[in-house]
Amino acid sequence: MQLEKLLKQPNALPSAPKVVRKLIETFDQEDVDAMLAASLIEDDPVLTAKLLKTANSAFFGLNRSVSTARDAINVLGLIKVRALVIAASLGEGFHTVGGVNLNQFWRYSLNTANLSRYIALPIKMDENTAFTAGLIHGIGELVMHVGMPEAMIDLDRSVPMLDLKRAKAERGLFGYSYAEVGAALARDWHFPKRMINAILHQTAPFDNDVYEPIAGVIHIGSWRARAEEQQMRSELLINTYPDPVGLVLGIDPDTVVAEEIPSISRHSEVTEASEPH
Repeated sequence: MQLEKLLKQPNALPSAPKVVRKLIETFDQEDVDAMLAASLIEDDPVLTAKLLKTANSAFFGLNRSVSTARDAINVLGLIKVRALVIAASLGEGFHTVGGVNLNQFWRYSLNTANLSRYIALPIKMDENTAFTAGLIHGIGELVMHVGMPEAMIDLDRSVPMLDLKRAKAERGLFGYSYAEVGAALARDWHFPKRMINAILHQTAPFDNDVYEPIAGVIHIGSWRARAEEQQMRSELLINTYPDPVGLVLGIDPDTVVAEEIPSISRHSEVTEASEPH
């Protein structure tokens, strides 16, 4: 199925709720009023409930539970809370997807977000773009499963969704991958251009005319999160590390090829967005 046709399939691209559109607008603001963001979130009780369930899950391991969006921002920070609300909204748009283990998908996505931020900070990249783009970088997979379920289930049997060769397999079959599809959704939801470019170019960050280093950050973050889902250890981690991308960004490979990294959670409990209704 051609990309244009896929994007026009019923339910393939969920629409952004009002609160999410307003939160996305704050990405371009220099000083965001955290309490105003909290009140925006609390205007939507469904998204607030999902945010609180995720924030209080074992994944984040908070010392105390949070009971309001304001509380969550105080404990987790605006960057994480804003991204989690957007992800919760996407989870609501894709609350049942045939052939996809949504709990694993969101755990992997959160690990990619945490890793992307962890990679971005020491090399002075924008942690906000890294975390948010990392969290939604794989959303194209869900769009593709909703829009062309039979073709995707066939692909899942031969190359599992979180396999390191997944993007290459999708391009071979369809001429595009989850990266192009995810960028189309991000464009439709009016994400900032940097985030759209980071999602679009994540699978081959420096093989194009657009230099968006966060694409490289996500490339390495998602590689490490996939390796974790496949329980890769020591030699396999070293052998599959995307060295050319790491060199361009100036990343110390030892920080990501180690078996134990603080940014990776092995908890399976993640978010209500992953539970079928």
